[in-house]
Amino acid sequence: MSLLSVAAISILGLSVASAQRNGDHGKKDNKGNSSQQQTKQREPKQQPRVQPQNNNRSNNGNWQQDQQRQAQQRQQEQQRQLQMQNQQRQEQMRQQQNQQRQIQMQNQQRQEQMRQQQNQQRQDQMRQQQQRQSQLKQMQQDKLRQQRNDQNQRLQTWQKPNGRPSGNQAGSYQHYDRNQQMALQKQRLADYNKRWSNWQSLQQQRNRMLQQQHRSQYLRYQDRYWNQIQLDRARLQQARYYDNYYNNYRYNRGGTYYYTSQYGAQMLRDAINRGYEEGFYAGQADRNDNWRFDYTDSYAYQDGSLGYDSYYVGMDEYQYYFRQGFERGYNDGYYGRYQYGTYSGGKYSILGSVIGTILDIVTY
Repeated sequence: MSLLSVAAISILGLSVASAQRNGDHGKKDNKGNSSQQQTKQREPKQQPRVQPQNNNRSNNGNWQQDQQRQAQQRQQEQQRQLQMQNQQRQEQMRQQQNQQRQIQMQNQQRQEQMRQQQNQQRQDQMRQQQQRQSQLKQMQQDKLRQQRNDQNQRLQTWQKPNGRPSGNQAGSYQHYDRNQQMALQKQRLADYNKRWSNWQSLQQQRNRMLQQQHRSQYLRYQDRYWNQIQLDRARLQQARYYDNYYNNYRYNRGGTYYYTSQYGAQMLRDAINRGYEEGFYAGQADRNDNWRFDYTDSYAYQDGSLGYDSYYVGMDEYQYYFRQGFERGYNDGYYGRYQYGTYSGGKYSILGSVIGTILDIVTY
């Protein structure tokens, strides 16, 4: 082999080796580049992996905030609805209260009107009653004056100037025979019956008035009084006559002397005592009804005829002394005391000393 062949082979071997080294370096470079590229490629791939996690967290946070906001909005909406419902309920309650107030005001107005009507009716009834009482009182006064004039005229025919009867009369006193007694009894019975015709209507009016005034105790007492009046009327029909009937008793009232018999004197005492008993019951009834003190308003005082069952004295005289006893009995009954009388055996009686101050009657 020649030297040239050897040199060519060596040069070829050297180029092949260098080529291999370059190839190895290229591979290394390629490997290095590829590794760099792979690292470069891995790096952008790792970043997206982190980014989605952060985005999910942020998205989750936003979602939770949205949920919270929506929950708050729902709560606020519910609160607004509750407030509106409460306002509506309050408005309804106000309207109901206003309606109730209006109803109460209407009821109060009706009650006030009823009270005014009742007061007006009471006032009208009281005025009518006062007018009737005034008329009755005027009639009684006129009748009393006429009776006094008649009595004075009768007394002047047989009485001396000193007030003693003349000696030519039987027993020196005015004497009534049986026929005169019958005539006097008929006259007084006729006067009594005239009063009876109006008593029933007065009693009914009084009962209605007492019921309106809620005076139950006095209404019970007045019914009792009315029943006794009916018994008196029956007794008055049965007159008793005495063969010896003389006006031998005298008493002074209001500066004028009046004359009566022993039966008439006893009847006047009984009038005072009966008036005291009835007055005590009437005053007690008014006190129990919490009514004002007013004995003149009592029907028994205005009537004044309870116990009048004969003709020994005139009705006007009996009424006067009945009312004197009634006034004192009413005082004791209303205040629950015994200043003018006593209670014994189930009856109220006026003191004898008090009768003496009211009726000073003596024989002459």
